[in-house]
Amino acid sequence: MFITNTLLKKAKSKHIMVLMESVVSGHKFNYIRERLADKLELIRFDPYIQQESLYKERKKIRSIKK
Repeated sequence: MFITNTLLKKAKSKHIMVLMESVVSGHKFNYIRERLADKLELIRFDPYIQQESLYKERKKIRSIKK
């Protein structure tokens, strides 16, 4: 008669929003990646130092439904 919590669970989203931070200057931006992918490391333009620098993923911010 009662509906259990297991029937009401939400499906996990396929993408998540993560915080990317520059190794050099500390500049931060948000990026969307797949949940099952490895942690990201990107080379992107850093506006603080006016050069390209390495960005590493710092933490998960939220799930994204796409």
